[in-house]
Amino acid sequence: MPSQNYNILQDDLFLAPVEPALAPAEQKRPPMNIRWRNVIWFAILHLAAIYGLYLLPFARVYTWIFTIFIYWVSATGITAGAHRLWTHRSYHAKLPLRIFLALCNSTAFQNDIIEWSRDHRVHHKYSETDADPHNAKRGFFFAHCGWLMVRKHPAVKEKGQKLDIADLLNDPVCRIQRKLYLPSVLLMCFIVPTVVPWYFWGESAWISYFVCAIFRYALSLNATWLVNSAAHLWGNKPYDKNINPSENILVTLGAMGEGFHNYHHTFPSDYSTSEWGLRCNMTTLFIDLMAWVGLAEHRKRISREAIERRKQRTGEGSRVLGDDSGVVKRVTSVQDQDCTASSAVAYVDALSKDIISAASEIIAASEAVCSSG
Repeated sequence: MPSQNYNILQDDLFLAPVEPALAPAEQKRPPMNIRWRNVIWFAILHLAAIYGLYLLPFARVYTWIFTIFIYWVSATGITAGAHRLWTHRSYHAKLPLRIFLALCNSTAFQNDIIEWSRDHRVHHKYSETDADPHNAKRGFFFAHCGWLMVRKHPAVKEKGQKLDIADLLNDPVCRIQRKLYLPSVLLMCFIVPTVVPWYFWGESAWISYFVCAIFRYALSLNATWLVNSAAHLWGNKPYDKNINPSENILVTLGAMGEGFHNYHHTFPSDYSTSEWGLRCNMTTLFIDLMAWVGLAEHRKRISREAIERRKQRTGEGSRVLGDDSGVVKRVTSVQDQDCTASSAVAYVDALSKDIISAASEIIAASEAVCSSG
């Protein structure tokens, strides 16, 4: 089914940022109540992940491939599942796909779908205020992971309780996943990644656990966290210069297409979270493939005209990092049609050009810094 193309900006869930006058008043923040259990857990996790990184050279090739696959599974549970499907309702998914995405979400171990989606809806509506769970104005560390190490600000709880999440509570897949969340996390995030390499190709259980489970989990956590931190602090703003979220190509590469963040916060209902469709966006490719096999439908898009009008009205006039007009033209022409096998070819072609372009710009910037020094 072709994508639904909006001619005007629509925000079905009313997640556009509130007007400044309606935002929670910035008051003196109460003392932070540190959650020491989380602090200790994250410290142990990252130390174990560093050990897993040390073990990588000793792992078998199949273990490397499987680690990448499990990383994709866990990332998809967040990007295509909790984020684009359940938070923003930017497309519809049939029951088999919803079940698969719920399992992927448990593999990610980043809170159950209902809690993750509720917090993310609050984040969009009250972005960069005290009601934002990971308010980037409180600094990189807080936005990255510090917000998980302290008790929520009272404004987060207050505004979160007022948001309508009836659609999440009425979804049986979300309810069952929440009820069985801890057992499903134990199975999908830790047991399966450890047992599969050990059982099927004789990898040591020790390496399987620390590489496929622990290292992969910490890596996927930080990829998601970078969307909240780096993509809210660094990058360009071609769509809305008045907000913090920015276009960040490095976050895009690590988070499977979630780094086009200035676009996403400007047009939160777009299922692709990007103007460019398949360009450097593995999650969009996955959703399109699911639409091709009949498991996804009603993919929402913002019209080209509405995007250009918004750029002219509030954009800063910058280009998207790594933009190549030839690539964009080729990929969006595929995006405007039903997903076909040529989509994958176009995606790989565009992705390779984007990586080369981004690397070139990073090298040029580094040389400029060195020469100035």
